[in-house]
Amino acid sequence: GVQRTHIEAEATKLAYDARNRFIADKSNRIDHMLSMETAKNLASLINPRSVTVNVKSITESVHKETICLTIVDKDLMSVSLIYSVFHSFGSGFASSKYGINFQNRGAGFTLERNHPNEVGAKKRPMHTIIPGMLKKNDKILMPFCVMGGAYQATGHSRFVSNIVDFDLHPQTSIDAPRSFADGGILKVERGYKNDVCQGLTDLGHNLIVPDTPIGGAQAILIDYKNGTLVGSSDARKDGASLAY
Repeated sequence: GVQRTHIEAEATKLAYDARNRFIADKSNRIDHMLSMETAKNLASLINPRSVTVNVKSITESVHKETICLTIVDKDLMSVSLIYSVFHSFGSGFASSKYGINFQNRGAGFTLERNHPNEVGAKKRPMHTIIPGMLKKNDKILMPFCVMGGAYQATGHSRFVSNIVDFDLHPQTSIDAPRSFADGGILKVERGYKNDVCQGLTDLGHNLIVPDTPIGGAQAILIDYKNGTLVGSSDARKDGASLAY
C-alpha cells in the first residue's frame, strides 16, 4: 500500500545516507550503525505524510553483474552466496590460467578527500554484496539473497518484512512488485495499483516505472514442522529451484 511503500522509501534514503557516511570508517562505527538507538533516531526523522527531499540536512545529528546461490544440504547446513564482478565484465581483465573475470569493486571508492571511503592503500571499498540468513531462536530458517546493486539492502528489508510481518510464502514474497528510492526518484515496478501510485505522488514522490525489473532473489525456507525444504527463485533473472 501507499504507507508501507512511502515508509520504506524514506527509510532507504536515511539508511543509505548513514551508510555513505560511516562505511569504511576506521573509528569502528559498526556498533553505532547496528544499534537500536541509531535506528530509532533515524526512524524518528520519517514524516509519514510527506517526502523528505534532502536527508543530509537532517541526519547530521544522529548492480547488476551479480549472481546468488542458496544451498541447504541433508544436514541442514545452509549457505547464502553472492558473487559479482560489479560492472559488465568487471575490470575487463581475466585470469589467463582460469579464465575468470576480475571484478572492479575499486570503483566503489570515492575521491572525496577525508571521506571514510576515500580511495587509498590497504583499504576495501564500500560494496553491495550482502548474502542473507534468517534465524529464529538460534535455528536457521532460511538462507536467502537479493541482488540488484544498491537495491540489495532495501530488498532484504522488503523480503524479510513480507515473510515476517505479512506471513507470505517465500515465492510470493519474491514475486511481489518492488519499489526503490534512488537519486530523488521512486522507482515502482509494474504491478502497483493506480491508486497506490497516485497516493505516493500526492505525498511528494517522483515516480517512474523502470524499463527493467528491480533486482532478483533466491531463497530456501527450512520447514521444520513438515521436514521439507521450500525453494523459491525470482523470475526477474535467470534462475531455478533444484532438489535432489
